[in-house]
Amino acid sequence: MGKAIDLRKTVYELCSADPEVIDIMVGLGFEQLAKPGMLQSAGRFMTIPQGARLRKIELDKIKDAFRAKGYEIRE
Repeated sequence: MGKAIDLRKTVYELCSADPEVIDIMVGLGFEQLAKPGMLQSAGRFMTIPQGARLRKIELDKIKDAFRAKGYEIRE
């Protein structure tokens, strides 16, 4: 079974289950996730689609980046 990312889960849940998610997200412009404490605070309630809207990053760009790393997208 390949890797999957569920866009309904919080960023905290996704990053806790798979630390590679942090690296992908930081590479897409979510640099704040690399800051200590940010994942434990905002990440506990924020989903990737919410973060994309907040940071004005196209959700399709995010999905493409995860697919390129071998992830299946679940929505």
